[in-house]
Amino acid sequence: MRRVLGCVLVLAATWLVPSAAQRSAPTLPPLNALEAAQWRRDLRFLATEMPKRHANLFHAVSRADFDRAVRRLDARIPTLRRHEVILELARLAAMVGDGHTNVAPWRDEKIGFHALPLKLYLFSDGLWVRAADSAHAGLVGGRIVRIGRATADAAVAAVRPLIGRDNEMGVAFAAPLLLVMPEVLQGLGLIDDLSSVPLLFERDGRREEVLVAPAGPAPLMARDTDRSWEVPEGWVDARGAPRHWPLWLRHSDDRFWFEYLGAKRALYVQFNQVGDKPEETVAHFADRLFAFARAHSVDRLVLDLRLNGGGNGELNRPLVLGMIRAESLDVRGRLFVLIGRRTFSAAQFLATQLEDWTEAVFVGEPSASRGNHYGDSSRLTLPNSGVTVRVSTLYWQFSDPRDTRPWTPPDIATDLTFEDYRRNRDPALEAALSWTPGPSLTDRMRGALDSAGPAAMDATYRGFLADRRHRYTETELPLNALGYELLQAGRTADALAVFTLNAGAHPSSANAQDSRGEALAIAGDTASAIRAYEAALRLDPTLPGAAGKLRALRAAAGMPE
Repeated sequence: MRRVLGCVLVLAATWLVPSAAQRSAPTLPPLNALEAAQWRRDLRFLATEMPKRHANLFHAVSRADFDRAVRRLDARIPTLRRHEVILELARLAAMVGDGHTNVAPWRDEKIGFHALPLKLYLFSDGLWVRAADSAHAGLVGGRIVRIGRATADAAVAAVRPLIGRDNEMGVAFAAPLLLVMPEVLQGLGLIDDLSSVPLLFERDGRREEVLVAPAGPAPLMARDTDRSWEVPEGWVDARGAPRHWPLWLRHSDDRFWFEYLGAKRALYVQFNQVGDKPEETVAHFADRLFAFARAHSVDRLVLDLRLNGGGNGELNRPLVLGMIRAESLDVRGRLFVLIGRRTFSAAQFLATQLEDWTEAVFVGEPSASRGNHYGDSSRLTLPNSGVTVRVSTLYWQFSDPRDTRPWTPPDIATDLTFEDYRRNRDPALEAALSWTPGPSLTDRMRGALDSAGPAAMDATYRGFLADRRHRYTETELPLNALGYELLQAGRTADALAVFTLNAGAHPSSANAQDSRGEALAIAGDTASAIRAYEAALRLDPTLPGAAGKLRALRAAAGMPE
């Protein structure tokens, strides 16, 4: 028996394929000849202008592959529908490989996609309905099992190629936005009917299938602050009443503010956008913030960048200088930076500078960008459709040019589960307020090596990585430094044990193999040293010095070039 709840039709508990009615539902027709010609002209305009405007369009994709994708799309346009063309343009922009080059349906009213009356989020334990309009309140708190024909994981994978991003945190942020747009789901072949989306969700151990209709145009999001957490009037949110919400979700409409947490003797600072307010500049805010810190008993300062999607990076300077000058707070264990999947662009600049110039401990998820990245997007408006393609125009190098990390990693990784969200818990802030300094990884490994030998050192390293709080911790460079410390102290066998561990833990690192080769050569194991340098050069043929060392070892061993 079927039940109608508002405009939600509850069907069977499980399902695998769409019903006959769904399969036969009418779909939009392909473009007519005039529309196809206009879209093809837009595509040619895009293909001509993007290489001119981007700082380096072919930094991640070859010109040949890009041109090939343009030609394939040009040939397909007459067989596509409008929303499918837009999705293919998004796919083309995402091929470029940076977060400031994109086609974003949640930022462009000309695209005009629609949205289900649901807000989804990728928590650490899956994709959940975290909010809905009042007619669909019964879906709030349900974990999405299937969207149309795809499992939740497969649906996220399907939208991934449409998302311009610097790293995978961009997917975590944008996928839930796209997965409530019927045009996206139909264009990817996950559903047939734009007027209703089949969802299979699970709650309290029970599964239900529902059909949900779009409620109107997809809401447009703010550019530089993640305000997707705000609850539209008449909607139901799993968090309950606003007065109970955690600090980081209370004031997303405020670019910057702080609150003193007296019981913890902590100063919580939320910086949601790198931009001045009409009534206060970032510089004045920084002065006011650090004056307060000097006048009160502040044991730790927590700077929250999790909602900060960027702005004007030149405005970061007062905050950075203030952190450096606050000598009582710029101490390991007293200064914390909360980062996550929306810490992007100018907020990434700030995170990189604080990582380089302060003793800050980073907590949360990895950032959505990296120290060196393409940015300052320019709006490229397609002349016929009016659709906007954003194109990066500058390359920003805020980190060492050899820093190829995909993100700023947290020193303390924290998970946000749906239950945390429902209970208004903030694991990242809790971790920052409770964390105390302990021995570094290298100190622990050195101690284990000194007391019990290489096997204990190896076990210490494995135990460190097994702790989920450390799952993003960068270990290659610290291990490399420890190895050279031991090598310089004349402890060649111990150094070799460290370098061997490092090479095994980082099999794609040419530098780790190079360092192991050096230790092997010093130990007199020429044959193994040669193999290590050969491995290093296979990984990176341009690795400085490696080719010369390899030639010298081969010559010493009487081997031909």
